[in-house]
Amino acid sequence: MPSGLVALLDDVAVIARAAAASLDDVAAGVAKAGSKAAGVVIDDAAVTPGYVTGFTPERELPIIWKIAKGSFRNKLLILLPIALLLSAFLPQAITPILMIGGLYLAFEGAEKIMEKLGGEKHGETLEDPIQDVATFETERVTGAVRTDLILSAEIMAIALAEIGEQSLVGRAVTLALVGIAITAAVYGAVALIVKMDDVGLHLAKKPGSAAQASGRMLLRAMPAVLTFLGSVGTVAMLWVGGGIILHGLEELGLPGPAHVAHAIQHAVAEATGPLGGVTGWLAYAVASAIVGLVLGAIVALVVHLVAKGRGKAH
Repeated sequence: MPSGLVALLDDVAVIARAAAASLDDVAAGVAKAGSKAAGVVIDDAAVTPGYVTGFTPERELPIIWKIAKGSFRNKLLILLPIALLLSAFLPQAITPILMIGGLYLAFEGAEKIMEKLGGEKHGETLEDPIQDVATFETERVTGAVRTDLILSAEIMAIALAEIGEQSLVGRAVTLALVGIAITAAVYGAVALIVKMDDVGLHLAKKPGSAAQASGRMLLRAMPAVLTFLGSVGTVAMLWVGGGIILHGLEELGLPGPAHVAHAIQHAVAEATGPLGGVTGWLAYAVASAIVGLVLGAIVALVVHLVAKGRGKAH
């Protein structure tokens, strides 16, 4: 065989091995980043059903698809380029930007709790008579996509922190794959959750007694499940928002609040023995949620006072 062809084949083999190694790095990065972001993914899945409940069954899946498309756009067209640019040229700006997003999540969660406790409602809600269904649906989708943007930013930031040693192209591919996989998983799960009552109705009409019993059980359980998920979603906004702020303060050289939260976590974990992993995490989540609730309530009060002041001025 001519020596030139042998050299060419050797070069091709080297390139192939390098490409395989790069793919291995990307796969490892996706797995590591996805596992680290699991907590925020669960929060995202808990928050989203609250934006869909109350609509007619035929509108549920189209609304979820609209939100999912917004989530893909958030991750791939907005956050991915920003994350790569910031990591390359201005990495110190990532933490303050995330903290602003965390404060927004805390504000949304605190406002929902204030409304549940009898505070003034802001904007049309499902408890009110809806005058324009199309406009209301658009507002709900917009709100869901806006909240998804904050949660997606946290997911992408966590993923970026886990793959910082990769090349720029490797980071881009890994972040894109993480974004696609997580969005598909979250909104697939949300679609399954909100359509379980339809599954129950279908089973209840089946001839077999076991199918009918399962269907009736689903029909009875799903309203409570959706209500519970709505509450979890509200609390998730607080603990994720508070957690982002605590971590951000620590990154910016103010570790005191985060150290207090971690001290509570370790104390609860040590006191509960074998259950320490779960109870310690719950303790930290509660501490983060309290931080989020306090800060979010302050922001909500300021926003509402400013809005009332503008109304009086006009």
